Amino acid sequence: MTSLGVALVTGASQGIGRAIALRLAKDGFDIAINDIPSSKAKLESLSKEITEKGRKVCTAVGDVSSEDAVKNMISTVVKDLGGLDVLVANAGICITKPLIDSTVDEWTRLFNVNVLGEFLCYKYAAQQMIKQGRGGRIIGASSVAGQQGEPGIGAYSATKFAIRGMTQVAAKEWGQHKITVNTYCPGAIETEMLENIGKDLVSSVKEFYEMQSKTSPLGYNGKPEDIASIVSYLASKEAHWITGQSIAVNGGRLTL
Repeated sequence: MTSLGVALVTGASQGIGRAIALRLAKDGFDIAINDIPSSKAKLESLSKEITEKGRKVCTAVGDVSSEDAVKNMISTVVKDLGGLDVLVANAGICITKPLIDSTVDEWTRLFNVNVLGEFLCYKYAAQQMIKQGRGGRIIGASSVAGQQGEPGIGAYSATKFAIRGMTQVAAKEWGQHKITVNTYCPGAIETEMLENIGKDLVSSVKEFYEMQSKTSPLGYNGKPEDIASIVSYLASKEAHWITGQSIAVNGGRLTL
């Protein structure tokens, strides 16, 4: 089966990352999937699903906040699948706390995973794409909280604003190599992460989901597949003239 190229998805074991990996496999990419060691069993299950779609797959377990781990991840992908054409830097975490109660350790952990981790993935993916000389697509994960600050998740918001700035700079610096760099900004997407945020903020996840759905003019929350469809387009050849953008997928919760 002809391949569209090789796509690497970080934070792929569940939620949005998992949906993206499956969608890109359906589109015709061979897929590399990454997550932390504790998610290895989920990655193995996902790997089987991708193989069943007729695509090649490799698993690269590692923490994206570690430079050595990211270097090894990129090397593994190139060795096993023959190159790298699309990076989806999806891995991220959220801590639910007012800014005034946030500790330095919590702030540092969020920035290490969400910002440093994404920077390392961008950097080493770009180096590989430049070496290959055929361009590429780099797609990062921001958030509606990276477009408008959200009370209760202030440190998380700060990381997602940082990702948008980094994406804009990367797009301008790497455009000469025909590498596009964009980010997606989800609103309320029903995932394990949103459930955990709900458990921290209110007693009932159902109540929290209902609260979130009311922030959208459409009256309902999104699903991981709604983000995967945007990533599918950004990864395609048709998106060759879109770069440096933060694409909002939030059901109209925030319009810019």
